[in-house]
Amino acid sequence: MTLTIRPVNQSDKQRWLQLWKGYLTFYKTEFSADKTEITWNRLLDPDFNLYGLVAEVDGQLNGMTTFNFQNSTWSENGQCLLEDLFVDENLRGQGTGRALIDAVIKEAKERGCSRVYWNTDETNETARKLYDTYVLESGKRQYRVPII
Repeated sequence: MTLTIRPVNQSDKQRWLQLWKGYLTFYKTEFSADKTEITWNRLLDPDFNLYGLVAEVDGQLNGMTTFNFQNSTWSENGQCLLEDLFVDENLRGQGTGRALIDAVIKEAKERGCSRVYWNTDETNETARKLYDTYVLESGKRQYRVPII
């Protein structure tokens, strides 16, 4: 098994869409086709602060992540939000999620960020087993005010 983590590119679109749909399904949410297309285009835009990596195992994409960099009053060089992470459910437990997280951490270190952080549902026990190997959850609660 050869695992490669690399930036997402235009030729990944169809498989990325399948992984993205799996991610949205897991979180019981839906995006319009337009909103998904905006996300895809932002991932490919070098001038937009959204980045995507994919995990390729023996030539097949089986995972993806998105992340962005944020300014912070708490850090001279900002921090990195690992926003989305998904591995094909049939291929989990083989190190793909860890490799994707490690690649984001590497990118953040190269930029001098003070931390990488992410959110997950409290009920996401499978992913939390992996996440807890990095650091225990922060104990913070996230509040969301929708702006429509």
